[in-house]
Amino acid sequence: MLTGKQKRYLRSMAHSLQPIFQVGKGGTNEHMITQISEALERRELIKVSVLNNNLDDLKEIAEELAKGARAELVQLIGRTIILYKESREYKEIELP
Repeated sequence: MLTGKQKRYLRSMAHSLQPIFQVGKGGTNEHMITQISEALERRELIKVSVLNNNLDDLKEIAEELAKGARAELVQLIGRTIILYKESREYKEIELP
């Protein structure tokens, strides 16, 4: 579980990142969650964009992705989800 200070730090780091995944009208699936989990192992911090044609609840999508990838939901802002997961092999981010 991340503290408020850690979330603030991760949000500042994520500000300059571009979304590397998009959730379309098909929603999330097991393949997408696997891909996100692999990307998190490599990068630790990623952004996921939810397209306008997806009518599902954004909070549910964010929680489903975080739970499926065993990651922490840092922030849901607009239609952008920020996820963090500490990497075992490629650790770069030192949390305060």
